[in-house]
Amino acid sequence: MKDLVESIVKALVDRPEAVEISEIKGNHAHVIELNVAKEDLGKVIGKGGAHASAIRTILAAASGKENKRYILEIIEH
Repeated sequence: MKDLVESIVKALVDRPEAVEISEIKGNHAHVIELNVAKEDLGKVIGKGGAHASAIRTILAAASGKENKRYILEIIEH
């Protein structure tokens, strides 16, 4: 899932080299922390949160066969 989010986000931003993704694994849920450059934050979130919501929807759909929940946290650095 980490690679999936990384490829989507790098296609959206102007500075793909600044994208950092870490995954925190839990028993029932995994948290994916996404760090992007300050100027790219709006591109990842999208107007009204549309891009962030779409990425979360893709995560939910892709994680269905794993029976695990993924939570996307977008962090500005």
